[in-house]
Amino acid sequence: MKNLIITISRQYGSGGRKIGQQLAEELGIPFYDSEIIDLAAKESGLAADFIRGQEQQLTQSLLFSLVTNFTSNSSAFNPNMLSLSDQVYLAQAKAIRALADKGPCVIVGRCADWVLEKDYDVLRVFVCGPLEARCKRAVEEYGDNAEDIQKIVKNIDKQRARYCQHYCDKAWEDAENYDLCLNSGTISLENCVSIVKSAYQELAK
Repeated sequence: MKNLIITISRQYGSGGRKIGQQLAEELGIPFYDSEIIDLAAKESGLAADFIRGQEQQLTQSLLFSLVTNFTSNSSAFNPNMLSLSDQVYLAQAKAIRALADKGPCVIVGRCADWVLEKDYDVLRVFVCGPLEARCKRAVEEYGDNAEDIQKIVKNIDKQRARYCQHYCDKAWEDAENYDLCLNSGTISLENCVSIVKSAYQELAK
């Protein structure tokens, strides 16, 4: 496949971002996460810190009825008519497509699998894990508050699920929406990387 893109959706604390970083390093292709925010800020004129705060925050929106017809060159509507959360989503979607146009890469989160699925070859990966293991990683590696950790992890997952349902009209944790679903609680992060790498190399032939 030409320009095969790996997208990684993940439960909070599952290690999906670390898997993506290692995978990109081993494959010798770019890894994109926070870079999308910077590109979206340039596209929209909104501050990068504002975009970080708006990510996965939803309002009732005009974009919900229009997004299925979105293209990177769409001029069917005026972005100024949209809510701020919709403007952020639209700017990030344009940034994701611009990065994918450059060639093979790994993109984490932000519904990249759905943004790219019509016009790009995509290997869609979902990383999950048992709640206890994810809470442990969130405290030890992310520095989250141990006292409220279960609430934090569950709330972030709920936000991601609502975001996906709102903009993609699909269930975020539904295995049918992905090519690979990996449980990092039973499969080590290193083996998760190996599995995705093998699938990528097979599809990219």
